[in-house]
Amino acid sequence: MLTPAVAWPQLAPVAQQELNVYGYLVPKSAIATAGVLVIVVLIGLSAFFSSSEIAMFSLPAHRVEALVEDGRRGARTLKGLKADPHRLLVTILVGNNLVNIAMSSIATGLFGLYLRQGQAVVAATFGITAIVLLFGESAPKSYAVENTESWALRISRPLKASEALLLPLIVLFDYLTRVVNKITGGRSAIESSYVTREEIQDIIETGEREGVLDEEEREMLQRTLRFNNTIVKEVMTPRLDMDAISTDATISEAIEQCIHSGHARLPVYEGSLDNVIGIVHIRDLVRDLNYGETEDGDLELEDIIEPTLHVPESKNVDDLLAEMRNERLHMVIVIDEFGTTEGLVTMEDLTEEIVGEILEGGEEEPIEYVGDDTVVVKGEVNIEEVNEALEIDIPEGEEFETIAGFIFNLAGRLVEEGEVIDYDGVEITVESVENTRIMKARVTRTEDYDPDDTPDEEVEADTGEAQPE
Repeated sequence: MLTPAVAWPQLAPVAQQELNVYGYLVPKSAIATAGVLVIVVLIGLSAFFSSSEIAMFSLPAHRVEALVEDGRRGARTLKGLKADPHRLLVTILVGNNLVNIAMSSIATGLFGLYLRQGQAVVAATFGITAIVLLFGESAPKSYAVENTESWALRISRPLKASEALLLPLIVLFDYLTRVVNKITGGRSAIESSYVTREEIQDIIETGEREGVLDEEEREMLQRTLRFNNTIVKEVMTPRLDMDAISTDATISEAIEQCIHSGHARLPVYEGSLDNVIGIVHIRDLVRDLNYGETEDGDLELEDIIEPTLHVPESKNVDDLLAEMRNERLHMVIVIDEFGTTEGLVTMEDLTEEIVGEILEGGEEEPIEYVGDDTVVVKGEVNIEEVNEALEIDIPEGEEFETIAGFIFNLAGRLVEEGEVIDYDGVEITVESVENTRIMKARVTRTEDYDPDDTPDEEVEADTGEAQPE
């Protein structure tokens, strides 16, 4: 029962059994009980806001869309909250900080009923910190991690109500944080599901170590990540390896050349290979020769040429793939900055960048493993593939991407069959040369190779005398 405050002696709060509250004497035990109940409620709110942050920002956007399509309760509210991640984060932070600060203030006042001022501050600081860490942060966040989807749906509507309740503060701090971010050079928006390419690569490698992915799956995923960083020059069939047909050839000669080359499609040039005017398919050649409407001898090669694209060697293969699909092309011609034909790219070349080498008939593997530290590779194999095979770090140059180009760059001259070149603990033996072209090379990672010792400047090749195989 409340007693009117009349001539209460001025004693320290610690010694008083009742306190003057708006003219009424209230027992300290009642105040303490009410304060503890309020703190319990605030701990629940702290847990709510802490778990909300984890659940909301751990749920990927594609799952939110799926939940909306499934008609799950709270899914549309959840989608609306995640539509503005910066506002969502401000809402959670404002609510959580208000709750925690209020909890600390009330606890300080409650301890002040029984302790002196300094002791009350210390007790409240350490006591509330421990309670918040255990029941307001650790436990609720662990639960949210384990039940991200269901918890996000459950809290979406209460979180929306909290946003409406705290709207003036949220609008104010939303504006202030954006201003501060612009001044400090930070981001003015929050990415809800941001992940770097390096993190994805780490996840893939971890998946293989844990047995979730096998080696082939890991390699395909890594090739997919590299795909959009690859240019046409790295995947094209070089001019030297191109088979092409002159416009002066007859239909029978064109069919014969397709058969001998082993290709269903061949580029057609007029005058020289630098003037490719289109592509012919052996199917069209045979069909029009045997079943066409023209009389014998009247059909010419130019009548069945299909148009093609001429693309720069620096074009991104991701863009080229999309363009070839849109134009329904299976082969394009690659040119340099002067318009000279450098090579060609087929749909198969682009596909191989993702799924790996597609071998036909007696075609040899581009990389043959001789041992743990040695491979025999074709001259046109990309340096990046050799590095991956042996876990070494041979650098690429501006003028070359293949192992043959690397050898020529190091030697600074034409090399001979059997010649050995050393580079930073990597021994390269020229296995096969045709005319001036390196066909095969044996690459060995020696014991002297140090992955952390990569020279900053280009190293002169240490070439030895020609050695017999």
